[in-house]
Amino acid sequence: QVQLVESGGGLVQAGGSLRLSCTASGRAFNNNPMGWFRQAPGKEREFVAGINWTGGSTYYADSVKGRFTISRHNAKNTAYLQMNSLKPEDTAVYYCSATNGGNNIYTPALYVYWGQGTQVTVSS
Repeated sequence: QVQLVESGGGLVQAGGSLRLSCTASGRAFNNNPMGWFRQAPGKEREFVAGINWTGGSTYYADSVKGRFTISRHNAKNTAYLQMNSLKPEDTAVYYCSATNGGNNIYTPALYVYWGQGTQVTVSS
């Protein structure tokens, strides 16, 4: 079973930056694609970003493209989400996720392992 632990959430002003971290462990984890999702109050879960095992392929939702950057350090089993130019509408609980294998980073249904979530709040 894969375990994921997020950190780095907090309260920031609009226009500010924040970096989220996610560390993965478990015998079922072997360079799985990783991603970030978010869920704001009253909204559906949104697929924010994904990354393959080499970091050579990435995906970004249109809502965050150009502002967020996903990366990973495989030797540390850690993924990151650098969030710049934050907006109030970015306020949400952010969840780290991973697929069960393969190299498909684009299909939300393939992300089956989840962290506990970390709150990001952006004030006006």
